[in-house]
Amino acid sequence: MGRQRPGSPTLEEVAALAGVGRGTVSRVINNAAGVKDSTRRTVERAIAELGYVPNLAARSLAGRRADAVTLAMTERDWRMFGEPFFAEIVQSVGDALADASVQLLLTLVRTGAERRRLVEYARGGRVDGVLLMSVRSDDRLPDMLAEAGLPTVLLGRRSGDENVTYVDADNVGGARDAVKHLVRGGRTRIGAVTGPLDMYVTQCRLRGYREALADAGLEPLVVEGDFSEGSGRRATAELLERHPDVDAVFAASDTMAAGALGVLRAAGRRVPEDVAVIGFDDFPLAQHTDPPLTTVRQPMEEIGRTMVRLLLEEMEQPEVAWRHVILRTRLVVRSSA
Repeated sequence: MGRQRPGSPTLEEVAALAGVGRGTVSRVINNAAGVKDSTRRTVERAIAELGYVPNLAARSLAGRRADAVTLAMTERDWRMFGEPFFAEIVQSVGDALADASVQLLLTLVRTGAERRRLVEYARGGRVDGVLLMSVRSDDRLPDMLAEAGLPTVLLGRRSGDENVTYVDADNVGGARDAVKHLVRGGRTRIGAVTGPLDMYVTQCRLRGYREALADAGLEPLVVEGDFSEGSGRRATAELLERHPDVDAVFAASDTMAAGALGVLRAAGRRVPEDVAVIGFDDFPLAQHTDPPLTTVRQPMEEIGRTMVRLLLEEMEQPEVAWRHVILRTRLVVRSSA
């Protein structure tokens, strides 16, 4: 879309069929004021009859908004779209954009070529801004978008020195609160199932875990996962094999915690009597596991709506400085710990 195909109708042909000037057709397409209703209807009939498709790039250059935003996930695996975290974010972002009458487009960006195509697609005026999620520490896509002058907001951040607007949760504080809760409960062999270590969100949750253990004089027991339920099962099995005396598991996502519960049950470990379990996110899933999960609640709806608010502000005022927003988390205590 956005390029006139050879032989496709032109703006001039629409003007000729409607019996108006080229500028009048342009004003109708851009929904500008100053066009009589009868003239607008005549032009719209001509557009429909000829099947004319406006050139989106030209409209962008003329200052016309596309009224669309893309939410890009930089994951390598389509299956990650099925994880509750992404569903929650898509819903909250979609609701906020709908309130602003802006269309949401979803895209998966996995390779360097796909990154370049996304930048060119956005620069062509097809979208007004970009929301990014699941960005790894070495990913240059946020910089590529910023260098192209495209309004961009990250969910999370690549490092502590991020220079693109982002919205994040207090991952360090949330993890610290979770592990302190386990320590207060008398747990002394507390394992951690992390997310991918090349993601800053993982590093922050791991830091909170380590800080709480250091305050209690306890040894860290760490196994890496990838936020999925399957990785939670694999990591917990490895944790039990390496540290049979583990008496608590802090999983960096609810889905990994759910996987941990299954492995512990299969190993004959009672939860929470033998091993306490805490997750992170507080998805609906956490209330329906057996037993229900103690977890760290991220304000998912607030995260999505804040991302959209910041992006719309950057779209209206491109010169605005980037902003960093960190939202509070809260420990929700249920039966698993």
